[in-house]
Parts: sequence; C-alpha cells; structure tokens
Amino acid sequence: MTRNFTFGIVGCGVIAPTHAGAIKQIPGASVIGAADVVRDRAVEFARKFDISSAYGSVEELLNDCPCDAVCVCTPSGLHADVAVKAMRAGKHVVIEKPMDVTTEACDRLIRTAKETGRKLTVISQHRFDLGTRVAKQAIDSGKLGRIVLADASVRWYRTQEYYDSGDWRGTWALDGGGALMNQGVHTVDLLQWLAGDVSSITAHTSTATHERIETEDIAVALLKFANGALGSITATTSAYPGFPVRIDIYGTEGSLILEGDRLREMRLKNGEIYEGERAAAHALSVAQGGTKSVEEEAVHATGAASDPGALWGDSHRDQIVDFIAAVNDDRAPLIDGEAARKPVAIIKAVYLSSKTGSSVSIS
Repeated sequence: MTRNFTFGIVGCGVIAPTHAGAIKQIPGASVIGAADVVRDRAVEFARKFDISSAYGSVEELLNDCPCDAVCVCTPSGLHADVAVKAMRAGKHVVIEKPMDVTTEACDRLIRTAKETGRKLTVISQHRFDLGTRVAKQAIDSGKLGRIVLADASVRWYRTQEYYDSGDWRGTWALDGGGALMNQGVHTVDLLQWLAGDVSSITAHTSTATHERIETEDIAVALLKFANGALGSITATTSAYPGFPVRIDIYGTEGSLILEGDRLREMRLKNGEIYEGERAAAHALSVAQGGTKSVEEEAVHATGAASDPGALWGDSHRDQIVDFIAAVNDDRAPLIDGEAARKPVAIIKAVYLSSKTGSSVSIS
C-alpha cells in the first residue's frame, strides 16, 4: 500500500459486515461511508464499524463521499445498477457475489469498466483459500493429468424464516435464483476454474421444502466440459442441518477432494499423498519455493452450511488486497468481470435447461 485507500459500502445487510471487517484488517485501508435505502440501518452500521458518514441512497454517497472505491452489497439484482453508477462517478468497484442475476447485466458491467477505466472485481473469495490454491497449482502443473470427472455439491440448509426475512430473497428479479445462484455460485465458480470451461448442461430444479419463494431450493445438473470431462452440480437449501461444500476432481494421474473450503485429500499415482490443511500448506510452500511457512498458510473453515452469517473475512481480505494492488499497479484484478461472468452464465444455463427440458450450450 502506497497511500490510504478508502471505501464506501452500499447495502448494509448480512454481507456488509464481512466487507467492513475485511477492510479493517488491511493496513492503509478504511471505510469512510455507508449507504442503505433504509437510512437508519446505514446509521447503525456506520456507528458499529466506526464509519464517519451514513447515507440514505447510493446517489448521496457518490455525491458526498470522497472514497476511492465502492463495495456493492445490495440484493443481487441491483448489483449492476449500483456498480454502473459508481464507476460513472469515478469509483472503482468491488461487487459481492454474484456479479448480477443475468448475463446481460454482467456484460453491461464489463462494458462500463472498459469505458470508464475503473477497476472491477466480483467477490470469489474461495479462490484465495489455501486448499483451492493447492488444488489449482496441482491441476495447472499437470499433477492430476487430464481431468475426466468433476463434481460439486452444496448441501446447505436455510429455514423458512431466512427467506421471509427479506422480500427480495427467493425472487427472480432480485435474488436471481435460489440455492444455486445465491448459495451455490461460489462453488460453481471454483468448479469451472479448476476443471475448465463448461460447454453444455442438462439440469432439473425444484422447490421442495420452502414456501413463498419463486426460485428453486434444489438444483441438479449434469455437465460436459470443453476439455471432454464430465461432471455434476448439486445445490440445495433443504439439506438439514447443512453439510460442508464439496468438490471432487478426478484426473488420469490422481484425484483431490475439497471439503468445507479445505483440501481434504489429494492422492497422486506417483505416490504423493496430502491429507488436511497442514499437508496442503506444505505442498503450496514447496510449489512457491518455500516463500511461506506452513504456519503462515493456516486458514479457517466456515460455518456457512447452516448459518448465512457465519462467514470469515480472511479470504475477502485477500481478494480486496489484490483489488487495491490492481488499482495501484493499473492492472486487472485476479478476478475481473470476464471471470465473474462465467458462473452466472453456467447457472442461467441450468435454469434454462430445467425450464425447457433440453441440453443448453454455454456461450
């Protein structure tokens, strides 16, 4: 960090404290403004996180707050509208997942970033988790050989009260989908990042256990990857009491399992075996030439399988650090608009396949 870097936060709901807490962990970074359509909520949020100014709209924040960047923490269907306003006002933008709820909105964000020259990143914080980095390094280096099968499951639980707590939850317009778009988008992102681009999807969805929602609480999809591998995605908010996210990657030379944001195990035909986070930390340290100790690579698992508020800020922090560096160095963030569009396109294809009963190609 070469100077103080300031943020405004728009939307002071469930995920906003994770952004505020992550930014507080970054030397030289601070939050100086908070906005929410419910002004009292912004005032209370600002008081809790020692933020100097609170506003009742994004327009007020953009007109008055001299922040460098805006974190967009609104309902998903408002992400593009808020972020476009921010970029046109000269602010860089961090958007909470998903990028938005349609690929058209994603494309509008990408165009605006290019037109304004502002930096844009979308939170995909689990790419920064230790286990994920080890898995990615192993796959990219060829240790697993050719990927032939890749499966992902998000078997979480949300109560009826969770959906009733906000009139936007479980709606197509603002939530953009149910268990897959809201809870599963991070896992969809990791699956395609690790296993490769998805070329086609056949899927089914249902609303099995919740009332008064428009969207699915169960989604199951069969995938064909561009590299020829096959795979699947299962996402639900109906699996009581909630279980850790799991990603299985199988290659011609070995296999790995990510579970609950950690590397559960990796076994290779050459005899290498990694089990648990300490082994993962050692593997990554060796791959990086021993630049970090095993202890420095220690991470925490999340409890989000059953509690939407139980989110650690460490990986958010790491992604925001990369975002600040991208602004300072005038480079693309590690997760830019084009990368963030991919999981949205996959999820929209799942919904279209379920609706039509046909296989859908990804573009």
